Parts: sequence; C-alpha cells; structure tokens
Amino acid sequence: MGKVLIIGAGGVGTVVAHKMAALPEVFSEIMLASRTKAKCDEIANKIGGNRIQTAQVDAENVPQLVELIRNFKPDLVVNVALPYQDLPIMDACLETETSYLDTANYEPKDEAKFEYKWQWAYQNRFKEAGITAILGCGFDPGVTSIYTAYAAKHHFDEINYLDIVDCNAGDHGKAFATNFNPEINIREVTQKGKYWKDGKWVETEPHEIHKPLNYPEIGPKESYLIYHEELESLVKNFPTIKQARFWMTFGQEYLTHLRVIQNIGMAGIEPVMYEGKEIVPIQFLKAVLPNPGDLGENYKGWTSIGCRIKGLKDGKEKTYYVYNNCSHEVAYQETGTQGVSYTTGVPAMIGAMMYLKGLWKKPGVFNVEEFDPDPFMAELNIHGLPWNEIHDTDLEMEY
Repeated sequence: MGKVLIIGAGGVGTVVAHKMAALPEVFSEIMLASRTKAKCDEIANKIGGNRIQTAQVDAENVPQLVELIRNFKPDLVVNVALPYQDLPIMDACLETETSYLDTANYEPKDEAKFEYKWQWAYQNRFKEAGITAILGCGFDPGVTSIYTAYAAKHHFDEINYLDIVDCNAGDHGKAFATNFNPEINIREVTQKGKYWKDGKWVETEPHEIHKPLNYPEIGPKESYLIYHEELESLVKNFPTIKQARFWMTFGQEYLTHLRVIQNIGMAGIEPVMYEGKEIVPIQFLKAVLPNPGDLGENYKGWTSIGCRIKGLKDGKEKTYYVYNNCSHEVAYQETGTQGVSYTTGVPAMIGAMMYLKGLWKKPGVFNVEEFDPDPFMAELNIHGLPWNEIHDTDLEMEY
C-alpha cells in the first residue's frame, strides 16, 4: 500500500518497525534510519524477513534528510527521533513534498520548554505543498487526544472537565532509570506544572499538587499534576473545556533521585567546562544512566493511561473514564521493549496506517484529535492496546 521512512532507532522506533513489518499489506516498504546505522541493522535483523531497509542519517541535518527522502521516496516520514529534531525533519518533508507524522512536539535544544507554536507555524506551508503533518501520535500525546475526540463525538454534547491520568506501576529493578530518553524525560518532569482553568493557564511549582488516584487493576497511586503538551491543543480544539489537567504517578524514590539530580546541577542544559571541553550535564547524565531500551527484559507490572471526563449529554451531567492498561512483560515478549515504548510506538504505527489508507489525509498541520477517531480506536483493539470505558463513575476529581 505504501512506503514509510522511520527516523529514530530507540525503543519507540523498535516498536514501530516491529508493528509495521507485521503488516505488509499496509506497509509495503519500510526504511529505518538513525544517526547510528548499526542500531537500525540490529533491529532489522531481529525482525528478519528482509522487511526493513536501513540507513544512516543525522536528523538535525536537513540536506542529509532531503537526500535520504529523495532516494527512498517514502509516502510518509514517521519521526520518532528527539523532539528538538522535529523542525529539521519537517523542513526536509517540505522540501521533498512528503507527509510527516511525529509522537512529541518540538522542544528547543537549549530551553526546557515545549509547545506547539513552532510546528503550528508550518500550517500554510504544508497546506500549499499539498502534504499532511500529523502531530503527537504516541499515547500521551496521541491516544489521550483521540480518546477525548471519541468521547466528544459519541458521549458528550459538551466536555467541561478533562483529567488525563498516566500511571506506570511497573518495576524495572533499577535504583533509578527513565522510561524514555533521559534528556527529554527529566526535562519534562522537573519543569513547573501548568493546567488550564477558566480560559487561562495556571502555573504551579514542580510536583506541588498531588493526590492518590485509583487505577484499574492496579489500585491507588500518588499522582502529580504536571504540564503535558496535549493540553495545549485539546483546549484549543475543544473550547468548551473549562479545566484540563495532566496527572502522572511517581514513586518517592524516583522523586528523591530527581531532587538530587537537580540540586547538584546534573539536570542542567547549559554547557559547562570540564577538562578543557564543553559538556552539557544532562547529556552526560544520559550517558551514565541505564538505556531505556534495555529495561524491558526485567520489567514487571503495568501501565494505565486514560482520560477522566465530565460534561453534558442531553442537558444532564455525565462522567466518563476511558483507558488502556498495558503489560510491560507482554510488550517485551512481542517487541523486546518495555511498555512505555510499546504504548508510544503502536499508536505511531496506527497513525501511519490511517494516513496510508487515506483516512487521515488532508493538506496542512493537524493534531490527532482533529481527525475522525473511530477507525483509529478500532485499530487500537486489534494491535495490542485495547481500551475500556466506564460510564457515570466517580472520577476522584475536584472541580
């Protein structure tokens, strides 16, 4: 049906490649490219069947990207590289008139700040080029936004309150490790919190607001209000939302490690001089921490991610909870990765499928909730991320 170029050979790229390779009727040709070709070759060899071609590319080098895209001629570029590489890849897609999909929004390399304005600014250029950009097609952002769109389409006349809840109740057996790239993960969870209330953003200190929440089949876990990127697009695309928040679970030991990392300056993104060389502390930290892609083998337990929504249906107040629970062990058995990579990679594959089938295909730049959620939701149940619904339940939230 179509050719796809995957850029990024970490845990998420591994999942995307595995899932695409299993669907030759949709993904007729697949190329996996990364700065380190050996990583791509290793993934391709594990998948086997000569399904995956590989290439070396620097995702920050537009001319290199353009050359690769022109040589392979993909119908779609799937970007699962680092967030600060989004714009160079989008530039290369524009130059080659190739459609684009990613799982995380742009974040400047030298500033711990992520927002959609930089990518939304490409709207007119993508539209004029007649190509599609699909933004934020992982789990959160991604599935959580599609859950919201599905709820708005089928269960609500008006969504007023949205709480996205993200629980990782797994245990990887390490004293401290991050579930995806440490450089991005630590920047994300140590920044100030922020949530939407009555038409404006309210800022909080990091981890200032927290409460125990009950997660299905897991139980109560302390959950912390943090800022997450999908809130920005969801309050824009669903203007009846009065309050939107994002909650994530952290263990006390994890938070203690984070505080120490911050207090001693290891989360810093400004270069420091060491033995006559400039090094960035958080990049050095990444080098000494466990590789997130190697955590899967010993990972036990589950993730649980979903949306708790309150609003109106037929003039009456309604509550709704839609969620997925994913087993780290099952994810590892299928793809050799842990559940966090799996829950991000599967939606990226499904988003690419939606594009190639012509279901999510229109000129311009779009967040996933701007497309029809129904075919995507159906594929989640088929490809390893089944979802559950609870109607008219206690959402454990104050409004």
